[in-house]
Amino acid sequence: MPEAVDCGLVIDDPAYEYADTAVEKLKALTEMDCLIVCVAGWVPTHAVIRVTDPFRHIPMVLWGLAGWYNGTRLVTTADQAGTTAIRPTFEGLHYEFTYIYSIVGKPLPIDKVAAYVTACHARANLRYARVGSMGYRDMLLYGTQFEGFSMRGQLGVEVEPFEMLEMVRNLEKISEEDVKAGIEYVKNNWEFMKPCDDSVIEKGVRYALALKMKIEERGWEAITLIDVDGMKKLEGFPPAMVFILLTKWTGVVTTPENDVTGCVTELIMKYLSGQTVHYMEYYEFFENSMLIGVPDYVPENVTEGKVKVSPEAFGLLNQSLLDVSTVKTGYVTCARLYYLDGKYHMHVYTGEAKCPPDWNEFGWDEPAPHLCSLEVFPDSCTVEEFAEHVACQHVIVAYGNFIPELKAFCKLMDIDFIY
Repeated sequence: MPEAVDCGLVIDDPAYEYADTAVEKLKALTEMDCLIVCVAGWVPTHAVIRVTDPFRHIPMVLWGLAGWYNGTRLVTTADQAGTTAIRPTFEGLHYEFTYIYSIVGKPLPIDKVAAYVTACHARANLRYARVGSMGYRDMLLYGTQFEGFSMRGQLGVEVEPFEMLEMVRNLEKISEEDVKAGIEYVKNNWEFMKPCDDSVIEKGVRYALALKMKIEERGWEAITLIDVDGMKKLEGFPPAMVFILLTKWTGVVTTPENDVTGCVTELIMKYLSGQTVHYMEYYEFFENSMLIGVPDYVPENVTEGKVKVSPEAFGLLNQSLLDVSTVKTGYVTCARLYYLDGKYHMHVYTGEAKCPPDWNEFGWDEPAPHLCSLEVFPDSCTVEEFAEHVACQHVIVAYGNFIPELKAFCKLMDIDFIY
């Protein structure tokens, strides 16, 4: 959660000395994602507006505290008299705010306050986010595209396409010491399920280092690569290990196949959850669950134990180093941002992610590898209800329940929340 700064108590003094002191303290802050207006008793609305109006462009929490019990007798300072006078005033002045109230004898609603503040912090971070896309529209897919003006104007994200040629030319600039260190990292930290030619490992390390140079040059927080029509078709190298290393070495979130909107969904979920979230895609629907998995990789942080990789052949590709790690199970929030008819929508569901059944994707050489995957049992909807709103073959997964944060974020960003 972001840092909180106390700007002092504000009372109803005729000269506004307390209010103006608070304003000066707030103006001294270089950055402010959210203003918490905590009402501890009755206060005339004009004293509050004296403080808040210079910051009307910043989202606010209007939080009314509660009284207490003296024995069996309730003692109140009329907190909600203050907030019920302020709430419609904030609304009339078109402030962006949420209204939260405490209940006497109950725990403070810290979770509600924290969820809104986290959403505000995510919005502020997104305003300065950059996403790199090597190529565009892999496989001529529709759902992975993005709409440029709204992406920058409404969400704040700058998308920077670049050519695969830049990665190839960066190969000439890589330090051999870095290549050696990268190879040693892979060999020492990953578990190989079958013998793998050193040239495959070296090639993946070199590509990752070439892209790392570009990520650090441009300050990207997320990256997506042209996969089938690029890395596989032109370089003959599936980029699974490249993605794993990029997240490890630079902290970026990643998606394949030029899925720019998937990357933005990942950034949102990363800001809200504090995790390095990951993408998966849908393979099968069952009566009460969905099988989701990846035909390539997951980041190291979501694997149980070591990263497990295996040299595998798929179709014409015989240099495929596939991630076959076991994926962590647990309670998950799954989300997907998409743009339709001039508006952004966020399809979200929660559920329990369990170990998947024994399965394989058709097309791999036998014995077919067991892909990184989960079986998700949704509890916020049925599978039929989910299927009515599913927005893309790719979905972003975070561990835990982040529905309050997502709801607050979508309201702040004018995104249609589908849950």
